[in-house]
Amino acid sequence: MKLVYMGTPDFAVPALKKLAASHEVAAVFTQPDKPVGRKQVLTPPDVKVCAQELGIPVCQPASMKTADALELLKSFEPEVIVVAAYGQILPKAVLDVPPYGCVNIHGSLLPKYRGAAPIQQAVLNGDEVTGVTTMLMDVGLDTGDILLKKETPIGENETSAELFDRLAQLGGDLILETLDALKNGSVTPQKQDDSLATHTSKIDKSLCPIDFSKPAREIHNRIRGLYSWPVATAQIHGKRVKIHKARLARGSGKAGTVLSVKPLVIACGEGAVELLELQPEGKKKMSAEAFAAGHQLHAGETL
Repeated sequence: MKLVYMGTPDFAVPALKKLAASHEVAAVFTQPDKPVGRKQVLTPPDVKVCAQELGIPVCQPASMKTADALELLKSFEPEVIVVAAYGQILPKAVLDVPPYGCVNIHGSLLPKYRGAAPIQQAVLNGDEVTGVTTMLMDVGLDTGDILLKKETPIGENETSAELFDRLAQLGGDLILETLDALKNGSVTPQKQDDSLATHTSKIDKSLCPIDFSKPAREIHNRIRGLYSWPVATAQIHGKRVKIHKARLARGSGKAGTVLSVKPLVIACGEGAVELLELQPEGKKKMSAEAFAAGHQLHAGETL
């Protein structure tokens, strides 16, 4: 099929590569380059870099709601538009361009987790199963008719970053199945049950501080859910420390108490967690053992 692809971050790269290998990708639409880092270096989106490597024309309109953007899109005459984490709400005029519609790759099992951060939310909530959904887009936020779904289990220690990479690949496989099914008429769009819908908001740094009075499993989910951004934090000896990796551990005691330093186990409101990888402010990541030795942590003290 001849298609236009709309996507921006690394989540959208695997699907683009797989589509380019088996379909005609006439153009890629992605967000404008943005300044990144302390030096605010103007940086292209991951999808733009991939498209250029594949030799696909790249378009970066600031908004898809302008007449110029619409005419540019129409000039490519797509049979279908595939969207994955594009970062813009598409107006009805855009949705109406391709005869097969606009198909979105979403990182959850809709109608669960509509919105901006479905992958991280699944980990933060301790879900055991998630997946990807392809749907026909409408003017609502992830409210369109479902085409296909594919489930996958979430590992007990799997981080959002690891799940993100797996679902990106799964989404790439699912969109190929979806386009084949649309082309041969073997898929029937299914209305979403709005009564079962849940919504997610953007993740921000307000979620980072860890409260050790919470149950260990909740803390563990917070740590792996916020990895690799924005990363959970704790106050240790009065300084903010990032906690990159942890796992559930045996033990109990007053919340925040260091139960042992080899391994580094902290008591929670219920149960305990073993911290595995930490990063003091302004320094590199290090093992928990190295951190405990360097910061003179002792069993019995309270964080």
